[in-house]
Amino acid sequence: MARAWIAGTGAYLPAKVLTNFDLEKMVDTSDEWITQRTGIKERHIAAEDEAVSDLVIKAARPALEMAGAAPQDIDAVIICTITPDNSFPSTACLVQKGLGLRPGIPAFDISAACSGFVYGLIIADSLIRTGAVKCVLLAGAEILSRITNWTDRNTCILFGDGAGAAVLAAADGAGGSDILAFELGCDGAKADLIAVEAGGTRLPTTPETAAAGRHFLTMNGREVFKFAVNSICRMLTDLCARNGIALNDIALCVPHQVNYRVIEACCERVPLPLDRFYLNIDRCGNTSAASIPIALDEAVRAGRLARGDLLCLLGFGAGMTWGSALVRW
Repeated sequence: MARAWIAGTGAYLPAKVLTNFDLEKMVDTSDEWITQRTGIKERHIAAEDEAVSDLVIKAARPALEMAGAAPQDIDAVIICTITPDNSFPSTACLVQKGLGLRPGIPAFDISAACSGFVYGLIIADSLIRTGAVKCVLLAGAEILSRITNWTDRNTCILFGDGAGAAVLAAADGAGGSDILAFELGCDGAKADLIAVEAGGTRLPTTPETAAAGRHFLTMNGREVFKFAVNSICRMLTDLCARNGIALNDIALCVPHQVNYRVIEACCERVPLPLDRFYLNIDRCGNTSAASIPIALDEAVRAGRLARGDLLCLLGFGAGMTWGSALVRW
């Protein structure tokens, strides 16, 4: 079987920055309150004329450049998002067109919320390992500001917009990285913890649903916090146990950027030093499926990973879904 490796990464954050001080003017909150509870100081907000496909295209270009890949080298496109440009066609189809990729290649979206990038990583890895394709463009991207209720101080402080991308390629025997192990899962009984109630076939869009704000994201913060802590701790310990490695063997963890306090709680419970986690939530907020690839790109470009390092990606989110991957860099 072919081996897949992450040949390049890229990210894009919209130019507009919304700070906690800006939010103080919008809802009953304060910079101190937000920072103490979440660790977030600012987040990026997409421009009115930006759609998710636009963000992906801007994140994909530096990923292609790092990988030394041209648009014609891409054999498949996978976009992870819960905020697509349209219900259909898929955002991946629009990215294929926008980047000038070859016609005829598979292009599709997946919806696993904040776990989406890890889900997409395993799908891309599987396609390469079977020999079906040799090079995959994978991206996680969201414009959560379009589904955020900006009058709800419990949720509007959390979310931001952005995109992260990776190019996965078939590796020769002399180089590349290995996806050593993974876990994907879901507990649909908890699906109501994070949801957008209206806009689908269960509750179609009507003037009444729009007026009632039922197209905005809702979240049970207390239960999501517990789920996040439990998921990270269990996935970390399980990956290590199943692969015969110690926690201290992991050079870097890149988790979904949900809440700084979640990561602190995990470090106390596992235990693992906080400096083993790459965090950018203070600058980006929660960008759902985009958070892991944006953070991964920052870590790569900052030199936080060396050849041979063990990297752990940890996702969890609406569904409730989870996904983890152990990668030999």
